[in-house]
Amino acid sequence: MSLILFAFVVRVRDGLPLSASTNFEHNKELQERKQQLRTISKSLARFPDRGTIKGQKLNIYVVSSEGVSYMSVCHSSLPAAKAFCFLEDLRWEFTACFNNTVISLAARPYPFLEFDSTIQKLKQQYNQSGGPALEVTLAEVQEDLRIRPPQVINLDEVELSNGTANGHIDQTAASGINQRLEPVTAPGILSLVLNIMCASLNVIRGVHLVGNTFQDDYEGIWNVVAFFLAFICCAFQCHLYLFHSSLKKLKSFVLLSIIVLCNLYLLGMRNIWQLLFHISVASFSTSLTLTRRFQQRTNDCGV
Repeated sequence: MSLILFAFVVRVRDGLPLSASTNFEHNKELQERKQQLRTISKSLARFPDRGTIKGQKLNIYVVSSEGVSYMSVCHSSLPAAKAFCFLEDLRWEFTACFNNTVISLAARPYPFLEFDSTIQKLKQQYNQSGGPALEVTLAEVQEDLRIRPPQVINLDEVELSNGTANGHIDQTAASGINQRLEPVTAPGILSLVLNIMCASLNVIRGVHLVGNTFQDDYEGIWNVVAFFLAFICCAFQCHLYLFHSSLKKLKSFVLLSIIVLCNLYLLGMRNIWQLLFHISVASFSTSLTLTRRFQQRTNDCGV
């Protein structure tokens, strides 16, 4: 019985597959593990340099080093130390064949597919003898695992990522991946114009105060700060309305709160009507930002 069934080598920065072992088994769980490997490869930054994913009969082992990740699907009866020993041997063989420059310049998937012959030889060695020929290497890996055990990656998290990557999970406003916001409406255009007007008024007043502040009234520096801070928040409100952003609700309320506080601080320099105008524009913009949704996609039945 084969203990190591599949090996996969990918580039960490973008998940580009560099090489993989050929495998003709059609075991259902093996196919699921292969799919999970591809899912993990797309977001390796989320995972540790060394980790395991436990399955029913098959486990996944991952080792990342110098911008390349080495993964394997192994039978659960294979000790973790031997699985990681295999990946370390795989890493040494791969780095001996390909340098960092060649790896970084790779532009198409599986540019080093000829490395499969080396993987097959290594797999055969482990599957026939149950481990590496040099026991001292295995002992070193065992000691390293004892000191620094690999992180167990949550299988449910991988499956969730897999579903999202393949479109099986509805993409909500929180993710916003590959979705477009609804077209800008007339009230939206009005809010943008008013926000730009408020931003302009704030920066003009701020610039006007700068000269007087540094010449005569150093205490007035906080008025300048309040004007410029309100200007920045108005600009960000425009950006938040036009483009999708994570944590949109939180950012919207934070910007609104800062604008309100800045205007309350500037009450002595603005009358009550000016104050109400600036706060009303900010509130109007926040309301439109929070109610602007993603476009509903029609099913591509003809694809």
